[in-house]
Amino acid sequence: MSRPPLPLDRAVKPATRLIHEGEARSGYGEMSEALYLTSGFAYDTMEAAEARFDGRDPGFIYSRFSNPTVATFEKRMIALEGAEAGRATASGMAAVTAAMLCQLNAGDHVVAAKALFGSCRYVVEDLCPRFGISATLVDGADLAQWRAAIRPQTKVLFLESPTNPTLQVYDIAAIATIAHEAGARLVVDNVFATPILQQPLKLGADVVVYSATKHIDGQGRVLGGVVLGSEKFVMDHLHNFLRQTGPAMSPFNAWTLAKGLETLALRVERAQASAGAVADFLADHPKVSKLTYCGRADHPQADLVKAQMAGGGTLVAFEIDAGKAGAFRFGNALQVVKISNNLGDAKSILTHPATTTHQRLAPPARAELGISDAMLRLSVGLEDVSDLLEDIDVALKAV
Repeated sequence: MSRPPLPLDRAVKPATRLIHEGEARSGYGEMSEALYLTSGFAYDTMEAAEARFDGRDPGFIYSRFSNPTVATFEKRMIALEGAEAGRATASGMAAVTAAMLCQLNAGDHVVAAKALFGSCRYVVEDLCPRFGISATLVDGADLAQWRAAIRPQTKVLFLESPTNPTLQVYDIAAIATIAHEAGARLVVDNVFATPILQQPLKLGADVVVYSATKHIDGQGRVLGGVVLGSEKFVMDHLHNFLRQTGPAMSPFNAWTLAKGLETLALRVERAQASAGAVADFLADHPKVSKLTYCGRADHPQADLVKAQMAGGGTLVAFEIDAGKAGAFRFGNALQVVKISNNLGDAKSILTHPATTTHQRLAPPARAELGISDAMLRLSVGLEDVSDLLEDIDVALKAV
């Protein structure tokens, strides 16, 4: 008989929980979590199947509903975030869409920050109105705009902080207060900060969403998402929505993401240190006209960053003073840093938001958000920082 898993009922630190939380060993006593690649589950009797389906037996039914490997990943994320409950999804956008639509009905109203990832803006601006859910976009940094946008029908406030790609930081606690005074919930996309550097639930948010594809996997392997919140929110709204609509996470992806969580703290710490060094280098370079990094004292919301984040993160935004042509020359001259639209990877990644992640926005909308043709977003990875700085320096000379 194998030894039971460590009962994490004492106050162990997050890094320990990321390795041990949710362990459920089989009779073989395996060290690495078991991977349950199964669509369904067998029952000993017809009565057992009935009990499973009517809720008297809490076991597994079907992997679209839940799965032992997926449950391990969910338990680790719940423990890390300090949430009561959570559910995994097939992708980050599945998490965002489910977190919003599971609690909204025709006639409801959403208030969201303008500075959102392009697909998130699609959900708010295009998808919700198709179902009779109206939306108002506001400047996320302006608390007066949040208050002014509230209606009697407002049910959800939605934001990401830091924002993609401009790295604005919003006052989550203050916006949560505005939401609660209106009887609404605040949903926060926390993908840029990661749960290592920011925990929105502790700041007053009601629901937190992640694209686990990013830092949580951290190695560009699989897609995944997760929604975290109270037990009541999950059971009253999210659980049945996911069960019936089917954006289920693959058990293989869940296994990969659970293993990724074991090194998340180490990877974020290392990448963040390199990002700070890269930001300092770029800030002093004559060919860089603008630099934004959450860990620098010259960040527009530096005091707020210190108040609600544990560090500056792994993303750097900057502008090349030669416009789009210069930005493209810079990107094409890189050798170590790769060109892609992902982030939070072990590999450093450069993105030109105006032509990729935010290309669906009209030029005036991009300009309003500060996304110029000269802007680049750099996700700093785990390479030796001296190699990154040399690669960037050589590429800047090509500009």
